[in-house]
Amino acid sequence: MERLDGKYLIRTSDDTLSAEDVALGYKQLWQVEAAFRSLKQTMELRPMYHRKNERIRAHVLLCWLSLLLVRVAENRTSHTWREIRSVMNEMHLVTYKAGSGRVRQRTEVTPEQAQILKALGYEHPPLFSDISTDTL
Repeated sequence: MERLDGKYLIRTSDDTLSAEDVALGYKQLWQVEAAFRSLKQTMELRPMYHRKNERIRAHVLLCWLSLLLVRVAENRTSHTWREIRSVMNEMHLVTYKAGSGRVRQRTEVTPEQAQILKALGYEHPPLFSDISTDTL
C-alpha cells in the first residue's frame, strides 16, 4: 500500500459533482472541523457522538457556523484565529472578596485587544462588574 502514501480516496453518492469539487469539499470539511475543535476547546465542551440524522445535521451546522465566525474574525482583524485567541486570552476577570463584599474586575485592555474589539465591532467590557455586599 506504499503506492497510496500521501493520497486519499473519497467516495460520494452525488454523481453531479466533479472530482475537483468533491476533493475541495473534503478539504473544506477538515477546515470546518478544525475551527469547531478550536471553539470547543475554548468553551470546554466534551466530545459528542451522534447516531440520529437530525443530530448529525446539527453538528455539521455548528461546525459550519464555527468556521464562519472564525473567518469573519480573521477577515475583520487581519489576524489568524490563533493570534486572536492568544491576544484575547490575556484578558482576565478577577473576583475580589473582602469581608462581606465582592467585586469583579477585568484586566486593562491592551492596545492589541482594543484593536481586535474595535475591528469586530465590540465595546470594551466593563472594568467592574458584580459589585455586591452580603448583608444579612
